Amino acid sequence: MNKFFQYLSSAVFRKNLIAAIITVILFLVLIFFGLRVYTRHGENIKVPLLKGKSIEEAIKTVERMGFRYQVDSVYQADAKPGMVIEQDPDAGTDVKENRNLYLTIVTRVAPSVTFPDLLEMTYVEARSTLSNYGLKLGDTIYIPDIARDRVLDVKYGGQKIKAGEEIPKGSQIDLVLGNGFGASEVEIPKLIGFTLQEAKFALQGASLMLGSVNYMGTVTDSATARIVSQSPVPDSTKVSIGTPINVALSN
Repeated sequence: MNKFFQYLSSAVFRKNLIAAIITVILFLVLIFFGLRVYTRHGENIKVPLLKGKSIEEAIKTVERMGFRYQVDSVYQADAKPGMVIEQDPDAGTDVKENRNLYLTIVTRVAPSVTFPDLLEMTYVEARSTLSNYGLKLGDTIYIPDIARDRVLDVKYGGQKIKAGEEIPKGSQIDLVLGNGFGASEVEIPKLIGFTLQEAKFALQGASLMLGSVNYMGTVTDSATARIVSQSPVPDSTKVSIGTPINVALSN
């Protein structure tokens, strides 16, 4: 035990202790500066603002600054194709060189959607359905029909489109709707050969009125007399609802 304490007080121990302390200090200094070099302490680079730029311009910028990048795409009907709309990390963030930047751009090609069945829907239902499918409402065309604000026909690019067809997302769809009033003009029915009672029934079904009734020659029984002429006559021209039709009867 005395020898141990004698060793601690000897010049050899002091020399070895000093050497050990110097070695530890040098090791710590080496680690400190080594880590600074390895991590490039103080050499952070600020992420540039890439949102709003074209993908071509953004790629040139990140490559010039020593970054890597990954690109994802989404579709937005109201955004310019090829434009960067999101970036990660955000602009101004301090990062190391060779960091991966994640860019989201607007795709140049719209994805397709399956066109829904809109016939017989109300205007409000059709508009909501179009929005859910990523489609836009174009023109609304009203035609005479008793079904007010009901979808009677659907058009895309001026042509009729059926449910189940594939069209680009964001397309404009025109709706043909009923105005709730029905047809304002109707065709004239052919009454020749009808009895007066049959003519009245036919005119009522066509929303027309019976005008003047004339008899040609001697008519012994008006119930069995047949129509031999009418005015206006049936042709390709339509007349307004409620127009009176004049007839002449004969046995």
